[in-house]
Amino acid sequence: MEKNEVVSTNSPHEEGSVTEANNGRWANFKDSFRRADLSEYDTEGLSDLEKAALATANSPLSRSLKGRHLQMIAIGGSIGTGLFVGSGTTLATGGPAAILIAYSIIGTMLFCTMHSLGELCACFPVSGAFASYSTRFIDPAWGFAMGWNYTLNWFIVFPLELVAASLTVNYWNEANGTNYNAGCWVAIFWVLIVSINFFGVKGYGEAEFYFSLIKVIAVVGFIILAIVLTCGGGPNHDYIGGRYWHNPGAFSAGAKGVCAVFVSAAFAFNGTELAGLAAAETANPRKSIPTATKQVFWRITLFYIVSLTLVGFLVPWDHPQLLNKSSSADASASPFVIAIKAAGIKGLPSVMNVVIMISVLSVGNSSIFGFSRTIAALAQQGQAPSFFAYIDRKGRPLFGIITVSLFGLFAFICAGPIETQNTVFYWLMAICGLSSIFTWGSINLCHFRFRMAMKVQGRSLREMPFLSHVGTIGSMYGFLLNVTVLGLQFWIALFPVGGAKPKADVFFQAYLAVPVVLAFYIFFKLWKRPSFVALKDMDLDTGRRETDFELLMHEMDEEAAYIASKPFYYRVYKFWC
Repeated sequence: MEKNEVVSTNSPHEEGSVTEANNGRWANFKDSFRRADLSEYDTEGLSDLEKAALATANSPLSRSLKGRHLQMIAIGGSIGTGLFVGSGTTLATGGPAAILIAYSIIGTMLFCTMHSLGELCACFPVSGAFASYSTRFIDPAWGFAMGWNYTLNWFIVFPLELVAASLTVNYWNEANGTNYNAGCWVAIFWVLIVSINFFGVKGYGEAEFYFSLIKVIAVVGFIILAIVLTCGGGPNHDYIGGRYWHNPGAFSAGAKGVCAVFVSAAFAFNGTELAGLAAAETANPRKSIPTATKQVFWRITLFYIVSLTLVGFLVPWDHPQLLNKSSSADASASPFVIAIKAAGIKGLPSVMNVVIMISVLSVGNSSIFGFSRTIAALAQQGQAPSFFAYIDRKGRPLFGIITVSLFGLFAFICAGPIETQNTVFYWLMAICGLSSIFTWGSINLCHFRFRMAMKVQGRSLREMPFLSHVGTIGSMYGFLLNVTVLGLQFWIALFPVGGAKPKADVFFQAYLAVPVVLAFYIFFKLWKRPSFVALKDMDLDTGRRETDFELLMHEMDEEAAYIASKPFYYRVYKFWC
């Protein structure tokens, strides 16, 4: 393949492009499960790396996600139990000042990471996104490790979230004195989530749109309520102000507590990258991806930093309920619920529990999407069993959806003793507990090497439909900060906060993901013996949807001129939104 040859990916597999026989609804329904007609492209004489790039660029995934879907996935995708419940443990571990410091710094890292991902996805909206980018821009062996690391993450998270969703019902069981079997709720939630994903990417997109909308409304509503309560506008008219920053204090465990919160903050942002994975199924990524990318700033600032700062005003870090949670979805341990109860407001704690349940179901929904799309991309590149590459005429990676759905039935372990559940799920999560850290670090490294390759090959940045606001400086900052988080996690895993002695099981539950990733990398390196991708040989064209660079530059110049003609407030709005 010539270095600058542009491979068009104007896919003939967009939803609605398949000619359906006019044989009635049932016949068309059955026909929709047949394998999609794959693009005809010549692979003779191509290297394995070039074949992999071509396969992901020509994936028959449906391109039916609209801008509103992607924006809501970007805004609300990572708002979940990490914010609503996990922040309680974080507050107890570090204190309110530690939360403000750690989430602000990790937020800047995510801002840089998402801009790096946005630039790559707007240019290359290919199947597998960041896993495919690691293969193309770093090393096929690293792409294999990152792809399987990310796939295993969602594979394991799905049954875990089903169990967590069933446990949210315990909040009402305890309040009403009822005792419904958790297995009943697991069955109901399993059917709901699997059904949504069999509607294809439109089902996922619509579900995530409304799930995220509910979460966003809940957080905005809490922020307004928290400001009122902090200022003494609650039922008891008690002015709180900065009381808890003085007693019990702003920090609970000094510098080590801040480091522990760094790690927790990184985990709380899990799922932020899903908007990038959805790029391959977006109708117009050149328009949708930049908007979704820029809105990450508001999610980080408003939904995390502002809401958790207010939580620090309303709940002291030594509140006994913060560390008394029975699961990751235990509403009674949520600082949001604790703050509402302390104010004497009735009814709202149940509303927050509903929001927590929806958040858990949202993550479960994303689990099937994330697993099925990533493993399909791995199979297309020859890095997973070939049957996972089966994509039907509605753009559904069927075998991926079926496989993760069947593993979701593992959630019925909730019928067993709680000790058994905890042991099994702790070790399952240990396998991929650092998945997002590796993924984000790789995204930044891919972006940096891509930009270097553009320079080495004499290509212009004007060929890019969207440029990261923070450039290569931001991608290197994001990469180094992810490496720092890995180092801090090693320290905290070996020497936990509180002075506990090092324990092998505690350490490996927190750090097992690192040797697992290295094992994947070494296995593929020894098996296929791929070489590190040199900058001069990097493929900078396969997968682009905008193949007419002159037309692209002309359109972007017109858009820039239009924005420049508008008032200052509009230019500021377009920069951030």
